[in-house]
Amino acid sequence: MVGSAMARSVLCLWCCFSLVFMYTSVHGSPEQHSDSDDHENKIQALNKLNSDFAFRLYKSIVSGAQSQNVFFSPLSVSTALAALSLGAGGETHEQLFSGLGFNNSIFTNEEIHQAFLDLLENLNHRTEVDLNVGTAVYVHDTFKPHPEFLEKLKRFYLSDGFSVDFTKTTETSNQINKYVSEKTHGKISKFIEKLDPSTVMYLLSYIYFKGKWSVPFKPKHTREAQFHVDEETTVPVQMMFVKDDFYSYYDHQLSVRVLRLNYNDSFSMILALPDKNITLLEEAVCPHHITKWQKWMSERNYGIYLPKLSLKTSYSLNSILSEMGFKDMFTAKANFSGISDQNLLVSEAAHKATLDVDEAGAEATAVTGIGITLFSARISETLEFNRPFLIFIIDQKTNNVLFIGKIVNPANSEVRQ
Repeated sequence: MVGSAMARSVLCLWCCFSLVFMYTSVHGSPEQHSDSDDHENKIQALNKLNSDFAFRLYKSIVSGAQSQNVFFSPLSVSTALAALSLGAGGETHEQLFSGLGFNNSIFTNEEIHQAFLDLLENLNHRTEVDLNVGTAVYVHDTFKPHPEFLEKLKRFYLSDGFSVDFTKTTETSNQINKYVSEKTHGKISKFIEKLDPSTVMYLLSYIYFKGKWSVPFKPKHTREAQFHVDEETTVPVQMMFVKDDFYSYYDHQLSVRVLRLNYNDSFSMILALPDKNITLLEEAVCPHHITKWQKWMSERNYGIYLPKLSLKTSYSLNSILSEMGFKDMFTAKANFSGISDQNLLVSEAAHKATLDVDEAGAEATAVTGIGITLFSARISETLEFNRPFLIFIIDQKTNNVLFIGKIVNPANSEVRQ
């Protein structure tokens, strides 16, 4: 209910990622983008800023989770914060733009939001993977936001809008959870666990991704193996195996072996396996390294061992975002005059994600190819991901980082921070 006391606006950041892990051979140059060159340049510029934010957010999250698995979508978080900035004013707006890296960018305020629209439409129009991104806003039925805010939210961030009664906490929680479940294909069925009845607005940002490979790992090759969590600890895992041609690079500066596994439609998973301490890699890695690795990768035959994974993560981002410079929006200093003339603040920023890696998925494909070549004996190198490693899900067309993760212990399926 909104009375004379300060109303509270709840921002919720969330995503779901479902991966069916297969291998596909994708060669050659990516398809040309159908949008104008100007839009393409704006998307590229936005994704550079988003990538910088992604690694800053990753380092903030892992600072309190050195020995835990990590998995999240920086794109989901930056989209939600950018959407929220539509209603921010004064210092709150400055902190949102500065925290996202937009203050010194080539964009005007309007161009930032237009670039996000171009990016979201670009991703939603990809047809060779199951990919869905967008936002939703739930508004208390007696709370009247400025119509301009809701119009821009729908225009730039593809937002679905709903009127609800937040004082009916069970009914509204069920409604939002049903929406989340539908958007995530059931991967996240209970996003809201406890709803604050003083909420007047709830903003969601979601991303669902499911990618297939043309040649799946064969279940008959999966075996139990030991994963080395640290020097003293090992855990049993189901280790998958595939042997084929892959792109890889060894970074001597960081002492890390990097492997790229291609999805359809120019999406890729990049795995970074450090020789020793993963903490040293985490402290040093940045967007520059992703670009460098991609540039210097070469193709050869590898036998790949990769553990099956099923991971759920849940993060409260209030303190993490505050430490990154997004301070005022959680306090009485918050300025959301673009949303309402009433005093609003963000009471909750939450993020949930899921990751599934296995041999095959709900969809099956078969490819038969007959190639004629000169016979030669091929030497195959083995890469075994049997110790902590990093995961990046990359859109090759835009160089956007969709997801970042760290696998420390595959046996731990749930992380709450």
